[in-house]
Amino acid sequence: MPKPIRDGKGPRHVAIIMDGNGRWATQRGRPRLFGHHAGAKRVREIVEACPDAGVKYLTIFAFSTENWKRTQTEVAGLMSLFRRYIQKEARALHAENVQVRFIGDRVKLDKKLIILMDELEALTSGCTGVNLTIAINYGGRDEVARATQRLAQDVAAGKLSPDDVNEETLPKYLDTCVLPDPDLVIRTSGEARISNFLLWQSAYAEYEFVDTLWPDFSAEEFCSLVGSYGQRERRYGGVKA
Repeated sequence: MPKPIRDGKGPRHVAIIMDGNGRWATQRGRPRLFGHHAGAKRVREIVEACPDAGVKYLTIFAFSTENWKRTQTEVAGLMSLFRRYIQKEARALHAENVQVRFIGDRVKLDKKLIILMDELEALTSGCTGVNLTIAINYGGRDEVARATQRLAQDVAAGKLSPDDVNEETLPKYLDTCVLPDPDLVIRTSGEARISNFLLWQSAYAEYEFVDTLWPDFSAEEFCSLVGSYGQRERRYGGVKA
């Protein structure tokens, strides 16, 4: 098994599309929410694996803008799970020096959940270990649209010249403006698509699509993928001299 790379060649920022919770539960004859609860427990193991793997930033896709199309029961259960996760894990995340951020459009979220999100961000704002970003009600296209709207407002207000709008300007308006772009994006469950996740930021990311369902995705497999990344040659459009 490849070992994590700690010589600067490994991924500094890993993003994960945590897919397969529902199928994992169905295979066991249990309701889909059972799988989501199992998946939430897996998050802690991966976060704890990051320091030894040399990963400073971890971004996880928890709930997309498209997930509202699921049954009302599942959506309500997920929102309840998010609230319980924050309440249960807040102190542990702070004690483990994990800084937590949330990205996505919070407008549609439950007010109690928003308050908990704000409180967790404030509690861990001074932490200097792993940076954990949780995407809730997030969609890449929605993020770019919201960023463009804010940028247009600044142009209309005279705070920004139209001539200054370029590919370096827009990222400053994205939800991830304080984060480096992901180096490696992992999707579990065997699906080979990006599902509207970090579209702008992942322009030069490496991708790994693995068959493992998220509740079975172990720290060992995570570290193996991180180690494999360090063996890749990244040219960013150029050629090797």
